[in-house]
Amino acid sequence: MDLKVTVKQVKGHCPTYRVGDSFVLKRGYQLVSENPVCMHGLAALMPYYNALRVSEPAQWGIEGKEDKSKAYVHCPDPCDHTGGGTVVFEISKID
Repeated sequence: MDLKVTVKQVKGHCPTYRVGDSFVLKRGYQLVSENPVCMHGLAALMPYYNALRVSEPAQWGIEGKEDKSKAYVHCPDPCDHTGGGTVVFEISKID
């Protein structure tokens, strides 16, 4: 099962992402993107991306309030203190 990662929200200023940007994680290890990908954002995904291919977000406590089939994580940039931007990613399964 492949995963689509979509930028759902940007708080502050992110030099890489805009709301609606996305990339795909194929086969659990191939990142496919037409645009740049931020390493900080990938760090937020690393603990979950492979598990989400074969399980539900609720098992990890990261399910959405409205759509429990989607997972949400955010990058570790503490934008209020750095002047950067915190990005919220929405992760969904795709065939």
